[in-house]
Amino acid sequence: AARIDRAMADEHPQVLNATLEGVHVADGTRDRENPTAPTLALAAGPELRHNRLVQERPAENLALIKRVLDKDYLEFQLDKLTTDENSDETFTKVKLQLSDTGGQVMDVEGEGVGLVDAVFSALLARFGPEYQSLNSIEVADFKVVALLDTKEKKVGVDSLGKVTLGVFNSEGKLFEFSDESRSVSRSSARAVLAAVEYFVNAERAFIMLHRALVDARERRRDDLVTRYTRELAEVVKSTSFTEVIEKMKKDLKNI
Repeated sequence: AARIDRAMADEHPQVLNATLEGVHVADGTRDRENPTAPTLALAAGPELRHNRLVQERPAENLALIKRVLDKDYLEFQLDKLTTDENSDETFTKVKLQLSDTGGQVMDVEGEGVGLVDAVFSALLARFGPEYQSLNSIEVADFKVVALLDTKEKKVGVDSLGKVTLGVFNSEGKLFEFSDESRSVSRSSARAVLAAVEYFVNAERAFIMLHRALVDARERRRDDLVTRYTRELAEVVKSTSFTEVIEKMKKDLKNI
């Protein structure tokens, strides 16, 4: 039985820490030094009809993060969005009802100057204390484009709108999250949610791989040390600063 458990740990490092809570996210990155580098556009999310969720993400990191987190990789869905905004746009309050593939439902609230600021505040208040990397990301860009070829009425105001949110991590790398729907408010909230989900997952995957690496070293499994070190080097590109991650990065340099 012990040999079977160890084999499972070798192939799936997430079994070394089954107590971590998971959050699924999606993302897309473009390097500041190479902003034209290609990204892969994938359809994702629970709604693929008129309100289709389309997000750009680095395929190799997404696949790696999914494999590391395995069954703990959860997808968050925005079930309900309520906004309260004053007339001069200096104050916006939001209430979000979220659910995940594990069946958990949660209500979060926040306020800010405008919808995006309020949604970010709500999600950071909920997830920031546990996932410190969220406190070091920075909004870099926010764009809304009307996809007029999707209109069903002549006037065109029913067209799909594409919201794109750009976020810098602590290393200055740009990640882009896009969402399309007929509600700009809803798409804006889902784009912010996608960004938060992604950095949460990246942080968790990095920590999980590092624990697997430590275990492999203790067992003198040079093959696994090489594998986990290589995978950590990729996942770290998708993380943002935390003291825990910085300590682990320094540890990797000493291998």
